[in-house]
Amino acid sequence: MLGNNASRQKSCHHCKSRSGAARPDTTTIHYEKFWLYRHCSSVQQRDRQAQKAGQLFSGLLAMNVVFLGSAFISSMIFNHVAITLAEVWILLSILKVLCLCWIIYYLLGTSRQPHAVVHRDSHAGSIWIRGSVLLFSSFSILLNVFQIGYSTILIQCKSTVEILFPSIGILFICTQAFFLWHHCKDCIQVQHNFTRCGLMLTIATNLLLWLLAVTNDTLHMEIESQLREVERRFAGKAPFSHPCNETTSCTCPNTTICKIFQKGYILLYPFNTEYCLICCSVMYVMWKNVGRRISHHNVPHAKPKFKFQDVVFGPLLGAIAVVVGICVFMMYQIQATGSVPSRQVFIMYYSYYIVLLPLMSVSAVVGTIIHALEKRELDTLKNPTRSLDVILLMGAALGQIGMSYFSIVALVATDPRDLLNSLILSYSVLLIFQNITQNIFIIDGLHRQHFVSPDKEEERKEEQNHEAYEQRRVSMLELGQGIRRVSLSYIHSYSKLSWKRRALREISFFLVLCNVILWVMPTFGAHPVFENGLEKSFYGYSTWFVIVNFGLPLGVFYRMHSVGGLLEVYVTA
Repeated sequence: MLGNNASRQKSCHHCKSRSGAARPDTTTIHYEKFWLYRHCSSVQQRDRQAQKAGQLFSGLLAMNVVFLGSAFISSMIFNHVAITLAEVWILLSILKVLCLCWIIYYLLGTSRQPHAVVHRDSHAGSIWIRGSVLLFSSFSILLNVFQIGYSTILIQCKSTVEILFPSIGILFICTQAFFLWHHCKDCIQVQHNFTRCGLMLTIATNLLLWLLAVTNDTLHMEIESQLREVERRFAGKAPFSHPCNETTSCTCPNTTICKIFQKGYILLYPFNTEYCLICCSVMYVMWKNVGRRISHHNVPHAKPKFKFQDVVFGPLLGAIAVVVGICVFMMYQIQATGSVPSRQVFIMYYSYYIVLLPLMSVSAVVGTIIHALEKRELDTLKNPTRSLDVILLMGAALGQIGMSYFSIVALVATDPRDLLNSLILSYSVLLIFQNITQNIFIIDGLHRQHFVSPDKEEERKEEQNHEAYEQRRVSMLELGQGIRRVSLSYIHSYSKLSWKRRALREISFFLVLCNVILWVMPTFGAHPVFENGLEKSFYGYSTWFVIVNFGLPLGVFYRMHSVGGLLEVYVTA
């Protein structure tokens, strides 16, 4: 009996020690607190309510900043005397400085606190998203450099704000790009409300910068008018001089460096709008991840990697579409920069779209049908990145869809039987259908669980053999045998895939290349929706200018964001 009691006491003591060790370390969990919910009985309930309250108040802060900036920009557009562009730049410079102070504080203070970044969101900040941030930030920095150089050359008729604003912009872009590259996956666990307010303030600032870039084209029109004047001068025509025209007293000198600044500014201008939208989307995910605690079973064990294999027809057809698109784009640009584009150039441009868009739509429909035939479970885990991708795809597609509907109404009301009008009408209808089918295909693919290959051992053996083969010196005969072996293994892996996965990869890669060329053409200056003159004459210059300025950047952003979604579908297929 004594022995049994002693053994029971030992076992009970052992159980107590195990139960004590199994308890989570609550010292590393920083529960949120808010003064409105300090009387909640449960700690978890108080944490949940405080998180909702923090998101609400930070969202209200961003909303007020956006409304204030929008009021300034709208007043500048409709009343140049009361609110000038320089005053809008001063407001945005103040917001940039505040954002810079918060980002520096986050980098040096918040992120370095104990247990500040316990969890990291593996879905946030994929390599192509961070690469896009780095690429567009570089182009935006060059844009600001060209603007500073252009204003410095014309310093006698430019204000100091026109040099100070892009200088602050360069510092803001560099700091923000560094911040997003290193901390876009953070699930911060300290200073929740201050971090949310800082993120929302930065998002609001980027939205206002995007709105200003979309609505304000004063410098762009000034450069365009000077270039047209130079062309008329070389053509032997006397330039038309208006007594109130400011460009006659502030004309760029006929030097190479000034022409470089002008051309560079016009070429890089669209990248600034893309950069602002990308930063907003990445920081929105960070805002959703503030205070988020990720359990271990939600973390994927094997993250799929991008491998250019198991695809043949998709890259081939996509490369053909890209090459033909580049040829059409170059011919259009030659006509557009020299003089007014001819009718044949518009017919060629829209004919290319009419051939390409149905192929993309059919591919997306076939891919959606294959998704329905696949017996793969849906990924129902909470994923803010995926939710944002869906919202951005649906929201950005509204730009092209809205412009297409405006074009359809204008063309049907005028003369739809004309050849060019019928081509534009067909292009508008096909563009709507292509956006809808592609969105369905991407969203359905993003919600599928990742495919796990059962042949991991064979892949490891192949990699080991490949590494051993690379480490030793080979002769020309061995090199030929190695190329033959690699080709045979590629064909073997291609035939080993199921037809569903192979078709999904082919379709995804084809759509990636098609979206790339459809992103390149409007980004680098091909804007037939504004230059053909049909919708402009129907709605009026100012109305159609506003429609194009809002719809075209969203369409460009949609193409770029679709590339990221399609790459995700390709990797997980």
